[in-house]
Amino acid sequence: MEPARKTRFTEDEYLAIERASEQKHELIDGEIYAMAGGTPRHALVSVNVAAALSNALRDRPCIVLSSDQRVAVRSTGMYTYPDVTVVCGPARFHEKDANTLVNPTLIVEVLSSGTETHDRGAKLAHYRRLDSVKEVLLVVPEERRVETHRRIDGGQWISSPLDPTSAPRIELASIDVALAWDDVYAKVDLLG
Repeated sequence: MEPARKTRFTEDEYLAIERASEQKHELIDGEIYAMAGGTPRHALVSVNVAAALSNALRDRPCIVLSSDQRVAVRSTGMYTYPDVTVVCGPARFHEKDANTLVNPTLIVEVLSSGTETHDRGAKLAHYRRLDSVKEVLLVVPEERRVETHRRIDGGQWISSPLDPTSAPRIELASIDVALAWDDVYAKVDLLG
């Protein structure tokens, strides 16, 4: 990701730019970054995860939101668009922008070669600062491999790399859902 400009932006400036823009941007440490388009595999895996979560949570007070949903981490000033966001209980939105969610429960990022280092590092650190976030799922679209980052009692975080040989299902303790590997990676073979 490349910053749009070298100047730093305030939260209000960023929100004004976002409202006027047809393209999505992230705000990280005062810098605005244009969101790059993803690969077909990235898009398919994102949709697969969202569909599987939506089906699993159909009868529960949780909602599943796509990458069009902006999330703010107030304590760090980051605004971003996770690939999939789950909110359990009533959704709360930012007082400065009614379209910006502030209380996600689970965040899913589908990794790409251009964003993987950032998603695993700085972005994950921002997500961990959100009190409402109980779990972050990082999904590798090119192979059946994920990482769960889960907040446990006392606020500690544990990370678990998973693949089908180590785990028959992808357990998401924060929302009490187990995803099937075949659901997450459905039809990726059709993409070549």
